[in-house]
Amino acid sequence: MNAQEMASLNLCSSPIRTRPPLSDHRNHFSISNSLEFRNRVADFRSKSLNLALSTALALGLSLPINGIAEAKVGVNKPELLPKEFATVIDVAGFLSDGQEKRITKEIADLEKDTGYKLRVLAQNYPDTPGLAVKDFWAVDDRTIVFVADPTFGNILNFNVGATIDLDVPRSFWSRLAGKYGNMFYWKEKGEDASVEAAVMAISSCLREPVGPNNCSKVN
Repeated sequence: MNAQEMASLNLCSSPIRTRPPLSDHRNHFSISNSLEFRNRVADFRSKSLNLALSTALALGLSLPINGIAEAKVGVNKPELLPKEFATVIDVAGFLSDGQEKRITKEIADLEKDTGYKLRVLAQNYPDTPGLAVKDFWAVDDRTIVFVADPTFGNILNFNVGATIDLDVPRSFWSRLAGKYGNMFYWKEKGEDASVEAAVMAISSCLREPVGPNNCSKVN
């Protein structure tokens, strides 16, 4: 074969295509699946926020009656909201002016330092603005809605945004409610003491570095 024939063969031949190594393909597939799974989880939690928020704000907590759980009807009373924006809404009158100012400052400092938004609603169901606070507070995935209501015994109820749910172990919220929200505590110390103690514990937890042992103690 002469040089001209060799050149003609090279021009007419299809380029050689190589398949990426199987291990790389699998790694790419695994990473893609992992990212897709996390995105789906985040999307699911985001969509679940509205349902969970409706439950928390309306205090649709399960109250066993003759073995049957009866859910409370959702409430939406925007007329009970303050005229100006506030991170603490006390329609139940649990907090003194001094306590409300301290909690408001703690919430502001926490948001400035961490980006997490804590919002406190003190109420006695059904005297509550209810779902109206969602728009009032622009609730999102980085928001904790803390509803203090003694209607069903434990005064501490929380709705946690999806981003915070990834950073804070869910056991923290149950331990917090068990420590400062039980009926013996708030009846002895007062509803105001339960609310203030819970706010300080949440602030302490959210300031801890995210890791396997963060928020392991309720301060």
